[in-house]
Amino acid sequence: MVKVNYNKLWKLLIDKGMSKTQLREQTGITTNVIAKMGKNENVSTEVICKICETLNCQITDIIELIEEDGKMFHVS
Repeated sequence: MVKVNYNKLWKLLIDKGMSKTQLREQTGITTNVIAKMGKNENVSTEVICKICETLNCQITDIIELIEEDGKMFHVS
């Protein structure tokens, strides 16, 4: 099974000097969505697109897919 991981998003926020609260306010997403992402739970593609638009980045800049054994998931 493949799981989503948002560590790249949190690192990008640090690099941009932006807090999770600022991200939430600028994207209009809820605190519940931020909490789900903090637990590496799935969120809608609409949310991901809002974040990418706000941060001017690609999906791969904020999300990683990881297999259950901890290995990175690669798409061929």
